[in-house]
Amino acid sequence: MKGRVFVNIERCMACKRCVLACAVEHSQSKELFASMTEVPAPRPRVQLTQVGGAPVPTECRHCDAAACVAACPTGALSKDGQDGPVLLRAERCVGCGSCVVACPYGVVRQHTSAKRLYKCDLCIERLARDREPACVEACPTGCLSFRAPGKIRTWLEATGAVQASPGG
Repeated sequence: MKGRVFVNIERCMACKRCVLACAVEHSQSKELFASMTEVPAPRPRVQLTQVGGAPVPTECRHCDAAACVAACPTGALSKDGQDGPVLLRAERCVGCGSCVVACPYGVVRQHTSAKRLYKCDLCIERLARDREPACVEACPTGCLSFRAPGKIRTWLEATGAVQASPGG
């Protein structure tokens, strides 16, 4: 399953369920209570950022021409096909931070205690099992949604975000 996570900021109530679900999904145990005692602590790949006083979930946009991939000197970051996610291969990462600086959205992050980087991978293991990313599944308001590439334009037109093209 391929697609992208979309955010409807008008629906976000800053409950942080997306943040918690992301951290648990990327924990060793994949269990809420067990993950709370893990060392190192699991890190969420989505965070809430205040924009104009409103909370906005921010995570990797998996850009088509990803600046973080271009900036990575070791090839630790790569784009998985045209519509696929930008993935991090931790074993290749040297922690130089070039991708952190290059990302225009500020969503590639570095552990404070180690030179390890982390970023959203769209929960690639879940996608392989035809499940949505954990943040989307956990969102109680529908602020986050997962859309397949072929249906993105139709969805944007239905929401009024873009105008329908002439002739359909």
